[in-house]
Amino acid sequence: MNNTLFEPIFAGDIALKNRVVMAPMTRTRAGEDGIPKAMHAKYYAQRASAGLIITEGANISPQGRGYAGTPGIWNAQQAQGWAAVTEAVHANNGKIVLQLWHVGSLSHVSLQRGGASPVGPSGIRAGGTVYTAEGAVEPSVPRALATEEMKDIVAQYRAAAQLAKEAGFDGVEIHAANGYLLDQFLRDSTNRRQDSYGGSIENRSRLSVEVTQAIVDVWGAGRVGIRLSPISTQLGDTALDSDVMATYGYLIEKLNGFGLAYLHFVEGITGGSRANPPGIDLDALGRKFNGIFIGNNGYDIELARQRIEDGLVDLVAFGRPFISNPDLVERLRGNLPLTPADPSTFYGDSEKGLTDWPPAN
Repeated sequence: MNNTLFEPIFAGDIALKNRVVMAPMTRTRAGEDGIPKAMHAKYYAQRASAGLIITEGANISPQGRGYAGTPGIWNAQQAQGWAAVTEAVHANNGKIVLQLWHVGSLSHVSLQRGGASPVGPSGIRAGGTVYTAEGAVEPSVPRALATEEMKDIVAQYRAAAQLAKEAGFDGVEIHAANGYLLDQFLRDSTNRRQDSYGGSIENRSRLSVEVTQAIVDVWGAGRVGIRLSPISTQLGDTALDSDVMATYGYLIEKLNGFGLAYLHFVEGITGGSRANPPGIDLDALGRKFNGIFIGNNGYDIELARQRIEDGLVDLVAFGRPFISNPDLVERLRGNLPLTPADPSTFYGDSEKGLTDWPPAN
């Protein structure tokens, strides 16, 4: 039996005991104040056998919020809530990084302070739905950010990264995937700007590069990862960039200049097909990255082992299996059956479906 999946590895400066990653998954249990609760500490600590835990997305500012009940990382009270999470995970010999999240245009006025419009690269309403206290609604029409506001966006990421450091995380992940703010700037389907943050691939990549630099300045490159999803359309029905290979290839080459801890790649459509559209080769894009590569989307143990053996990925992120199998690493190692998750409890405000899943034995 090939046990490469269970061998230790370094992701930048972060020493991991195995190559199984818990993927970030929104669970909407933080309440309106965005402060993580005791149930969050219990939930993540139960899954500390993963080589690396990537938290659910944490909104970097009130402006970055797009779903009711999601946690934040813009004030001291939220950082204190997260500190209880990191302490619990570390007490169980785990490693955990915080995903830094700004939803951009994928929001609603009821989720914004003072009923303000969401912001994005352009005034294009996002597709799909967002979740408010009243349930699922269509996103509000966003306001296009002014050029002079870009410094504030970068500052929001920098401040959140500093709070994450104070909360005791092992690092942070920049959420630049799934049609949220940084991905909105990157794709020419959602970025119609005419300034230095729009038009050319270089300009559309600028915000992601500036955010990465700011966070590296706080953490050091070896504790910063980034998540990309070149062909994911699921969240917000975001149209693909007109030249995926060129756009994401350029950004990956720019990211190589930082020496980041890892690149976390959604292979295919988040929660959907792994197939590549004509003319797009995600493995070729992945090979452009000069560092640790985390594969994500639709993995089972056989696919994980095969792609590690083939040198296509270094670590594998599992999402939904971790929801209902807190001991997923041991189940994979022992080839034990997996408990199916209950979609009705993916989101909610209680511990039901969060912390009440028993281990295999």
